[in-house]
Amino acid sequence: MNKVSQPVFKKKVSVRNISFTFDELYLMPAIIEVKNLTKQFKDVTAVNNLSFTVNAGDVYGFLGQNGAGKSTTIRMLLTLLQPTTGSIHIFNKNLQTNRKKILTQVGAIIEKPDLYKYLTAFQNLFFFAKISGVKVLENKIMEQLEMVGLSERAHSKVKTFSQGMKQRLGIAVALIHDPELIILDEPTNGLDPQGIADVRNLIISLSKNFGKTVLVSSHLLTEIELIANRILIIDKGNKIVEGTSDELLDPAKTIVALNTLDNQSAKNKIVATQWGQYLQQSKNDTIILKFSKDRIPEFVNQLVQLNIEVLSVTPRHSLEDYFLSLTTANQHVEPVTV
Repeated sequence: MNKVSQPVFKKKVSVRNISFTFDELYLMPAIIEVKNLTKQFKDVTAVNNLSFTVNAGDVYGFLGQNGAGKSTTIRMLLTLLQPTTGSIHIFNKNLQTNRKKILTQVGAIIEKPDLYKYLTAFQNLFFFAKISGVKVLENKIMEQLEMVGLSERAHSKVKTFSQGMKQRLGIAVALIHDPELIILDEPTNGLDPQGIADVRNLIISLSKNFGKTVLVSSHLLTEIELIANRILIIDKGNKIVEGTSDELLDPAKTIVALNTLDNQSAKNKIVATQWGQYLQQSKNDTIILKFSKDRIPEFVNQLVQLNIEVLSVTPRHSLEDYFLSLTTANQHVEPVTV
């Protein structure tokens, strides 16, 4: 791909164990560009005005509770569903008008892979390569099985595989045509801890060792925290927040959850002070701010001076806490861009 001329910075940075120079980081092209995407099913809006960008080399974590709209979005990315409104560009091409060309460079698994359990792992890969029109040699198939840690079981029937092994074989099937982009929808669903760890390590390897761009959806927040360098959180089809993992989890930007006897009054008082700039959004039972942890004592002193009756001030650090602080069961909030 042609790179656009930009200032060159040689300093190395590391994102989730993947190193880039600043010039490489800035010049990474957008692989997926979604703008104002909406999908309605009669009276239900499954995805609402969703916009996000996945860059080359990302392990992009697509987070949301069950029913948040993740699978609907992915089905639109794979042309299994047509958007109601909005646009999708992949590899800088309009998906609607360049579907066939784009999908030749995309590999995907939607939940559980469809495999032939009475065929061996090798036979499954060979079969799917043939129906995809890909000419592969035996050594290429063995390389794919080696990549996903199944070369020693190449000639074992799939019916003898654990669910985690089937999931890794499914990823091998998605990779058989050497796609640039891999889309995985809930790839660790139903797996035991070892299976989850195996799939996690495979995703990291696909990015770090094979240069693949990976979009992975999940409701397992701790797993996304371990593998993703950029994250999008959606709730009930709405974008809540998008940013790099380091930005979202930066200790200098601790999420602080404040509960008071009168949240609306407290929020009005906070807005009128320097602390107003740190407000994220309020919910029925919580006010959310983001600032450095070491400023919490100063913040509490300010609350006392404002005569705000405080019930609790709780710092939150993990992605799971951050996610829970931003999503609600019944309330739509405005998106936050980090």
